[in-house]
Amino acid sequence: MNDEEISVEAILDHYRNPHNYGKLESSNASFTEFNPICGDTVHIQLSIADGTIQDARFVGRGCSVSQASASMLTDLLKGKKVEFLESMTEPEFLGILGIKVGPAREKCALLSLTAAKKAVKGAT
Repeated sequence: MNDEEISVEAILDHYRNPHNYGKLESSNASFTEFNPICGDTVHIQLSIADGTIQDARFVGRGCSVSQASASMLTDLLKGKKVEFLESMTEPEFLGILGIKVGPAREKCALLSLTAAKKAVKGAT
């Protein structure tokens, strides 16, 4: 198996067995992002204390790329400083996913990152 095949398997595994799926009881930052083109939805909830993301969860519906990227992002964010999320660029996140996505799927792949950044921006 080459790296691309391994990454595709990881995406499919996160889609079939999403990590951190479900509602977070004690979130203080949340946002729902919707892709009107394909209908994918991701609702990100974060629990932030002292500038650190203590917990991250999501619920959503959509394609394997949008849901797997939300699963991977919530894994990545736990224990990280809010600044880590705020400074993450779209190309960096796409690189973390490990697969090449075409222009039609890029919005799907970035849905969770967009929602998480908006959640942090709206948090008090």
